[in-house]
Amino acid sequence: MDDKLFDELLEATKEALAHYKGEKLDLRTTELPEPPEPMSRVEIKRLRVRMQVSQPVFARCLNVSPKLVQAWEGGARRPDGAALRLLRIVEQAPVLVLPTGTAGRPGKFKPASRRKRLKAAS
Repeated sequence: MDDKLFDELLEATKEALAHYKGEKLDLRTTELPEPPEPMSRVEIKRLRVRMQVSQPVFARCLNVSPKLVQAWEGGARRPDGAALRLLRIVEQAPVLVLPTGTAGRPGKFKPASRRKRLKAAS
């Protein structure tokens, strides 16, 4: 091992030890957010109803299947991980995932037909 690498490792070890002892607090640390609180089936349905969208539209906005939204609302499954985080974000700021003009006006969001999607893709 060359001297430069050894000196860097020794310095890093000394800094780690000082940090462990509480002597050195200028190391960069990152505080991660707490995991989101679980959502009950009632909360999920209440959120969707508050947004005034159907289960298929809600599912499309969250990029999940309508069957999954049905399972959440029916209590057969519980959202976790990224889906739970996204639901909590939607709870705070629905405009982030809801298509423009749908909040408060059910029935206004109509996904493009298959023909239009295929035509746009080509």
